[in-house]
Amino acid sequence: MIFLNTKSSKPDVSEYGSVDPAPPSKVQNIAKLESILVDESMRMFERMRVVFTLRNINSRESIDALSKGFKSGSALLRHEIAYVMGQMQNNHALPILENVLSDENEHVMVRHEAAEALGAIGDIRAKNTLKMYLEHNLPEISESCEVALDLLAHHNSELV
Repeated sequence: MIFLNTKSSKPDVSEYGSVDPAPPSKVQNIAKLESILVDESMRMFERMRVVFTLRNINSRESIDALSKGFKSGSALLRHEIAYVMGQMQNNHALPILENVLSDENEHVMVRHEAAEALGAIGDIRAKNTLKMYLEHNLPEISESCEVALDLLAHHNSELV
């Protein structure tokens, strides 16, 4: 589902270059946004709006608020949180994403997205964690770690 800009027939593209499944919320208070995110009785659309709003704020506090969403019962929401953490490219998310990737009880698609997000952030400190899951028995995880490691190498080769 793509949301169209009411002024044109083209989808709204975020500052991250993506067409998001929900437009950001007008609320900017992180505590209020977090309360909506973790409220399982809220409609998924409103919770998704919060995810993209917190992404756009891109601060340590917004990452901490997003991390609370990993307790949600919705694998879709948890997947989207991992995705936006990768988009944010904020090192503060590294330990959070490493924990998600390492959680054998987490849904495979959430773990896959956490691995890719670690590569997208581009911080070499994620390398050892990604290598630990390179031979994982689930291909969604092992292949995502392979891609993430290649992306990590690419990001870091540009710095040399």
